[in-house]
Amino acid sequence: MRLELYTSAFCDPCHRAREVVAEAQRLVPALEVVERDVAAHQQRAAELGIRSTPTTVIYTASGDEHLRAEGVPTLPRLLTALAAVADD
Repeated sequence: MRLELYTSAFCDPCHRAREVVAEAQRLVPALEVVERDVAAHQQRAAELGIRSTPTTVIYTASGDEHLRAEGVPTLPRLLTALAAVADD
């Protein structure tokens, strides 16, 4: 399973989102995390319709989008979404 975290350099909530995602990765070692700065990855962000940072996108093993959440995710919600993906 893969998680993409879309951030920007001057986004205060992005720092907290990174912390939550790092904790989720610590608890779920199989989780692949890719952080993308929207300024450096403008085309990808536009293709996905990323409109605010932070935005978290979780993908299934087959590459389908499972969850998209804007703002700082909570650890319980993130772990619940990851558990659902792991069951697929």
